[in-house]
Amino acid sequence: MDGKIKMRRAKGEKTMLELQHIKKSYDGVTILQNIDLEIQDGEIVSILGPSGCGKTTLLNLILGITDVDEGHIFFDEEDITAVPMEKRGFNIVFQDYALFPNLNVYQNITYGLRNKPDISTKEEVDELIRLLGLEEHLKKKIEQLSGGQKQRVALARTMVMKPKILLLDEPLSALDGVIKESIKEKIKQIARDYHLTTIIVTHDPEEALTLSDKVLIINEGKISQFGTPEEIIAKPKNKFVKDFILNQLEIKRNNIFTLFQNDIRRNLQVVNV
Repeated sequence: MDGKIKMRRAKGEKTMLELQHIKKSYDGVTILQNIDLEIQDGEIVSILGPSGCGKTTLLNLILGITDVDEGHIFFDEEDITAVPMEKRGFNIVFQDYALFPNLNVYQNITYGLRNKPDISTKEEVDELIRLLGLEEHLKKKIEQLSGGQKQRVALARTMVMKPKILLLDEPLSALDGVIKESIKEKIKQIARDYHLTTIIVTHDPEEALTLSDKVLIINEGKISQFGTPEEIIAKPKNKFVKDFILNQLEIKRNNIFTLFQNDIRRNLQVVNV
C-alpha cells in the first residue's frame, strides 16, 4: 500500500453523495424532476436510460457544469448545491477522452499537476501508470494509441488529481470485445483499491449490470428504478424497466446465437465439401 493515493474510508460506511428533490428544465421543458438519490462511499453507480432521458444532464448537475433549478446536492453531508465546479473536487472522463494531441502520454497524464504539483507524488503517479498498464506507452503520441489505451490514459490523468468522486461519460461506448472487458475491470479495480465513489453514464444495460454495484434507471426525467443489478433483473419495478433492460439483453443474446449459428453452418459446409 506504500505510495498509494490516499482516498477515503472503506466502502459502504456512509452516504457520500445525496441528491434531494432535484429538478432541471431548459426553455420551459422539464428534463429532470423529483430526483432523490443516495450513493454510498466507494460504490460504482451507473446511470442508465435511453437517449434524451436526462442522464447526461444529471451527470452535469453532479459535476457542477450545470446549476439545479430546485433541490439540493450534498457531498459527505455538506450542501454543495451552490459550490462551483472547480471547488467540488469531482473529476470526469469525457466520452471522447479530451486528450491533448500535441503532448505524449506521460505529459497528458501529468498535465493537471502543472498547476497543482503537490496533489500526487511521482511514486503515486508511477503506481497509477503501472495499475493501468501504460509503462510502455509513456513516450507515445496520442495518435499512436488504440481506443482502449486512450481510455486508460484519460483514467490515469483524472486519477492523479485525486478526485473526491470519479465521473465517467459513456466510457465503453467506443470500445469492443476484450478491450471493453479490460477497461471494465480497470474501472472496478480503481474503485475498489481507492474506495472511490464512481458514477457512470451509459445507454447499455449489459455495461451497467456487469460493471456497477447499483444501477439508476431514468426514463423521461424520472427515476424508474434504483437498485442492485440482481434486484433489477429479478424484480423490475415497472414495464419500462422490464422492456428496456430485458429486451435489450434478449436482443444481444439472439445476436450472439445468430452469430454462432452462422459459424456452425459455414463449418458444416466446409466439412461437406
